[in-house]
Amino acid sequence: MNVITDHLSEFGDGLLLTVELTLLALAGALAAGIVVAAMRVSPVRVLRAAGMAYVETLQNIPLLVWLVIAVFGLPEIGVMAGLFTSAVVVIALYQGAYMAEAIRSGINAVPAGQGEAARALGLTFVQSLRLVVLPQALRTAIQPLGTIAIMTLMNTAMAAAVGVVELTAAANRVNLAEAQPIYIFVTAGLLYMALSAVFGLVTGALERKLAILR
Repeated sequence: MNVITDHLSEFGDGLLLTVELTLLALAGALAAGIVVAAMRVSPVRVLRAAGMAYVETLQNIPLLVWLVIAVFGLPEIGVMAGLFTSAVVVIALYQGAYMAEAIRSGINAVPAGQGEAARALGLTFVQSLRLVVLPQALRTAIQPLGTIAIMTLMNTAMAAAVGVVELTAAANRVNLAEAQPIYIFVTAGLLYMALSAVFGLVTGALERKLAILR
């Protein structure tokens, strides 16, 4: 186990970067998901089509491809960004497609009478969605959103392929120096498991407190 204790700083730095990457990507994914879900249920056909195109495009091309395009392709046309920033944006947009579908399912679970009542009171579509429907939809979709949060955590490991030194990349660097993959990658796996457990506990607590029982 000396290989782990001798490289605690590398594991710690990688773990911290993984947490930062996950939280920032989740914030961006939730924002993108809300906007795209609103587009998917919009009465405007063009917006619905654009929302569907976003979801289908992002979900049907692997995350690694998007990361490679952002890190190695975009600079060729003059779009420059740091590795960490590129990873955050790409993962956020990618996970935003899944967030959008989860939120749309939550919107569809809200009784139609809620929206009709809001419109009867004179609220516009955007106002009724923001003030009446979306708050209920988010509470309904807590569990799937929590699952997507864990999925986002796991997908941050893909950033190692484009040079971001998060937990997986840190473990790989330690292994290159020490050549003890079992100890090193089992430790990395246990750290991912611990983070997933935290997300699961937070999701469970939020669901018990906020979920709407129908």
